[in-house]
Amino acid sequence: MKNISQIAIVSSVLITLFSCSNDKDVDANPGTTTNPVEGNAANTTYKPAFEGETRISGIQTNTPYEGVAIATTLTSPWGIKTLPDGRLLITEKTGTMRIATTAGVLSAPITGIPAVNAANQGGLLGLAIDPDFTANRMIYWVFAEATTGGNNTAVAKGKLSADEKTIEGATIIYRAKPANASTLHYGGRILFDKTGSLIISTGERSVLETRPLAQSVTAGLGKVIRITKDGQPASGNPTFTQTGALPELYSIGHRNPQGLALNPVTNEIWLSEHGPRGGDEINRIKPGANYGWPTITYGIEYSGEKIGAGIQQQDGLEQPVYYWDPVVSPSGMTFYTGNRVPEWQNNLFIGALSGMHIVRLAIKDNKVIGEERLLASEGQRFRDITQGNDGALYAVTDNGRLYKIDKK
Repeated sequence: MKNISQIAIVSSVLITLFSCSNDKDVDANPGTTTNPVEGNAANTTYKPAFEGETRISGIQTNTPYEGVAIATTLTSPWGIKTLPDGRLLITEKTGTMRIATTAGVLSAPITGIPAVNAANQGGLLGLAIDPDFTANRMIYWVFAEATTGGNNTAVAKGKLSADEKTIEGATIIYRAKPANASTLHYGGRILFDKTGSLIISTGERSVLETRPLAQSVTAGLGKVIRITKDGQPASGNPTFTQTGALPELYSIGHRNPQGLALNPVTNEIWLSEHGPRGGDEINRIKPGANYGWPTITYGIEYSGEKIGAGIQQQDGLEQPVYYWDPVVSPSGMTFYTGNRVPEWQNNLFIGALSGMHIVRLAIKDNKVIGEERLLASEGQRFRDITQGNDGALYAVTDNGRLYKIDKK
């Protein structure tokens, strides 16, 4: 009996250990805990809705790592994605794409892309690689399109030619309307969800006349959009009951969302968006939800005046998972699923523009439990970041640099 009991105990321990080792929700130690990384005064006296919504404890990666600029001659890169063969496809704001090797060797500009309006915040923006790219060589991208009445956030697709010199059959499949003369707040990220549908973030175009359209279900501005590869509303989209609601809407109430990523544990869509003066946000996107802009916000006008009623919470409007005041200007982002740096498993990495660093957020149970700032000494506006097939992170900056971030 004693031997049988001992065997049972050992078996129970082994089963428990095996289960834990295969539980995606078990997080590695995120690193050494420090004081919050933000030490500057906030722009407001607004209070968070829950503990940990802002200024969470800082963390420091214990595993030695480095960020190395492997290319420095890109022209205002905006989006970066990994091709199936491990190379990197990069959009340049002025209207071209390039392919980079993981050693930093750049191709000639890829042509055949419809004209973009690169003024101010416009241009050739985010991109996505077709899940079936190996067979069909299709690419999807977002761009600022000049049109009658102003500019649109538009989505196009095309086939990368066999010689990789041009995009064949480029076709515009979606436009976020109405057009407006503003050259600001296009949003501009795009990704595929697990159903093979396209997810697109659109901005509310900044000006006071279009700002309220973030709350309108009859406009494509300030939204998360979900469509098919042909630009039609995707099946399974939430139903907004108001009259004239667009069937492609997935969520509403966004300001200028420049980052999209799929959580590797839950497959949920996460989004970064620029606030005004304060109030940058990370949001977990729920179908049919309203994220509040401009009704609620943790920011203020650039003039210092309150926005609307100056409230931060309201029934029926979602709270951000996390926010910053002062701002870091969060842009492209990705979850880390590699094993090169164990502390980073399932962490969210975000390019910060005005912050001039890469944000690392450790997340547990959909809450931020730690924040770190990487590569701050580089003095770069980090525009987008992706994970390579080699498990390293690759980031592009407004100054034309391509960084590889990996274990030493």
